[in-house]
Amino acid sequence: MPVIKDVVCTLCGCLCDDLEATVEDNKITKVGKACKLGRAKTMGPFLHERIEKPMIRENGELKECSYDEAITKAAEILVAAKRPMSYGWCSTSCEAIEKAILLAEETGSLIDSTANVCHGPSALAAQEKGAPSCSLGTAKNYADLIIFWGCNPVHAHPRHQTRYSTMAKGAFTPNGKKDKKMVVVDPRNTDTAKKADLLLQLKPGTDYVLIEALRAIVNGHEDVLPDEIAGLPKAKVLELAEMCKAAKFGIIYFGMGITQTRGRYKSGDNVSSLISDLNQITKFVMIGMRGHYNVTGFGQVASWETGFPMAIDFSRGYPYYNPGETGTNDVLMRREVDAFITGAADPGAHFPQESVKHLFKIPAIQIDGYANPTTEFSDVVIPAAIAGVECDGTAYRMDCQPIRMKKLVETTFKTDEEILTEIIAKVRELKGNGAKGGA
Repeated sequence: MPVIKDVVCTLCGCLCDDLEATVEDNKITKVGKACKLGRAKTMGPFLHERIEKPMIRENGELKECSYDEAITKAAEILVAAKRPMSYGWCSTSCEAIEKAILLAEETGSLIDSTANVCHGPSALAAQEKGAPSCSLGTAKNYADLIIFWGCNPVHAHPRHQTRYSTMAKGAFTPNGKKDKKMVVVDPRNTDTAKKADLLLQLKPGTDYVLIEALRAIVNGHEDVLPDEIAGLPKAKVLELAEMCKAAKFGIIYFGMGITQTRGRYKSGDNVSSLISDLNQITKFVMIGMRGHYNVTGFGQVASWETGFPMAIDFSRGYPYYNPGETGTNDVLMRREVDAFITGAADPGAHFPQESVKHLFKIPAIQIDGYANPTTEFSDVVIPAAIAGVECDGTAYRMDCQPIRMKKLVETTFKTDEEILTEIIAKVRELKGNGAKGGA
């Protein structure tokens, strides 16, 4: 039985690249070294029901059609629209993302990623204050203090602790967990928190206050602090500050508890300021715990193609960026969008109710391998190959390191990149024929 080694897992931002896939009769029958979630994701095409054929909605019902018919219909919708929106593209390859951005430019669309509802504020914080960081490999080898702030890797990034952080044996931490201290800052006593050397179970929404208090202590102003900080006794905050100052190499892994809590990007901005303060004493870095396996890749590709990481508006004929105005939910809540295309994402399951209500009222196009709540309101559904299983491509790990994904099996499904390339060609053809729309 052929075993493919060094397979990349396309579950989360860890992008573990040491999996071993057994392939029999063009099917993956076994996946070694993966977590349960990664194994299920890699074997997904053979375990879960796929969207088998392209479909177009007629009289309220989705009817099967050819790829050419679905691609033509999608192009017609985008060209006819005055304010189209493109969303998602974080569970696919960088090569497909590049085509999605080109399609948005061709049609004068807005384009945004799933970061809009998760780590988008991290990008804003980095733009304002920077993001002192390193690779996961560097953190594995050097870090003796690991802080998980507003995240729960035991559930969301199951192999993170064994491969990169708490339990990983590094060049300067050869005994793994014995050479490290682990701190969790979270309002909940999560499964990750239960393994911590120190848990700061703060009051929800007070992350910014706690960061400010730590900065005051690090800078020698602990006397100005009250006896209770963010719902915690001052002594516990002092304990964390002393652990940070005593560390040889510390790292804060932060999640949506920072980016989507009160303070939003200002909390991330403040984490960066805390890192800068600590770097006057020791060595400290920060890394966002990115969810979708290539959401980091969208930010990278969008930045080098347009200068901006997300929420990009091409309606002026050039890229314009103003989060809060040009983000997906911003324009949906204002009812500005009159056509919608989504790829490798599920806004139907994750967007606010008011946004989803508007999506039911406008023409919508879905490019995905599996049916999901977004399929329920889509007027054109185009099935795609699964990147990292049925086609190769590039993805960026949470630490901004590019990883090459392998093709493991053959498929008859078109890839996201192929589908987008054909839509772009059809859009150009329609515009060349004088069709209304586009920019």
